[in-house]
Amino acid sequence: MIIVTGATGKLGRRIVERLLTRLPAEQVGVSVRDPKKASAFADQGVRVRSGSFTDTAGLAHAFEGATQVLIVSVDKFGEEGVAQHRAAIDAAVKAGTRRILYTSHMGASADSRFQACRDHAATEQALRTCGVPYTALRNGFYASNAVQFLLPALEFGQASLPADGPVSWTAHADLADAAAAILADEGKFDGPTPPLTAAQALTFDDITAIASEVSGRTLTRATLSDDRFREQMAGHGLPAEQVEGLLGVFTAARAGEFAAVDPTLAALIGREPATVGAVLREHLTGK
Repeated sequence: MIIVTGATGKLGRRIVERLLTRLPAEQVGVSVRDPKKASAFADQGVRVRSGSFTDTAGLAHAFEGATQVLIVSVDKFGEEGVAQHRAAIDAAVKAGTRRILYTSHMGASADSRFQACRDHAATEQALRTCGVPYTALRNGFYASNAVQFLLPALEFGQASLPADGPVSWTAHADLADAAAAILADEGKFDGPTPPLTAAQALTFDDITAIASEVSGRTLTRATLSDDRFREQMAGHGLPAEQVEGLLGVFTAARAGEFAAVDPTLAALIGREPATVGAVLREHLTGK
């Protein structure tokens, strides 16, 4: 049985949906914090069990009988998140799974300027030493994050953001399709995958121009200093750790950490990955 964690989240839910187009429901299980939110999967015959990365006993039950476990990374910065990933890895090993998969990031590196990528690198190190074959899905940067950064421009006409660099913004739906394909073809990748990215790396200057075209409005891009960005985010009530995490996206992008593009994702899903324009259009129109 393939177990997917975080199956009620934006990525995990899509992975399970795509996996069910490839495998019978009885071969799929999910580990979720609130089983009630996964009732639609249970109705299709998917095994739904409660599992939290902070509950060792719950994970043991959720991972019981697993042949593969896909650990969807948490949205915590620093040691808290890494410790939760290690707990999930340990539970998967104890459950006797043949392979552990993990949603990592194309920029995973201990030297990254972005905290989340350092966290991914630490988790990948735990996978390398866990004693079980593993696959780290080196996902491109989620395109929905680019949309979130651009929301003020869509509302007020101007995106005021720090200086950035090209980023391979990639759609959740495409990454979910790729994860399902890799899970259904066990062992297709051993260790880290190539970068799973869309076909273009774009700056926020590029994205603002695309948003202008998609929305039919004239949108502009203003460049903030890093300190001014910190002040603005703090003024919105964000804690310092989260502000530095957000700023890390821009400092790492300026250093070219997210600029790579690779054809692997397109090959896995059998089509060209969605463009940022398509993701923006879906956000604006709901289609």
